[in-house]
Amino acid sequence: VQLQASGGGLVQAGGSLRLSCAASGRIVRIDDMNWYRQAPGKERELVATITASGSTNYADSVKGRFTISRDNAKNTAYMQMNSLKPEDTAVYYCNADVLSLSYADEYVAQKAWGQGTLVTVSS
Repeated sequence: VQLQASGGGLVQAGGSLRLSCAASGRIVRIDDMNWYRQAPGKERELVATITASGSTNYADSVKGRFTISRDNAKNTAYMQMNSLKPEDTAVYYCNADVLSLSYADEYVAQKAWGQGTLVTVSS
């Protein structure tokens, strides 16, 4: 299973970006999908979570500004980020709880990670 994150870039404060996280492989089911971020010199933090049924949860620092969503048919999660602030600058990683099939047709449960996409917000 692979997760491919995309959509990062450079934006001015107050601007918007939309991140995508596409999962690929012999996927049977994806449960929670999450976005994390890691700013320079800081620990990785959980930003947003969406369950398979669509329930969401957000870090207090992004509530009202970020919206996580998913398209289960495409095995893809999104995060719309509005009213961006310089303190949102970080590498953003997607993560998902995935049930997949191995090449031996065995069920494999894993927490898959994407490669990260850099978001830079200038003041």
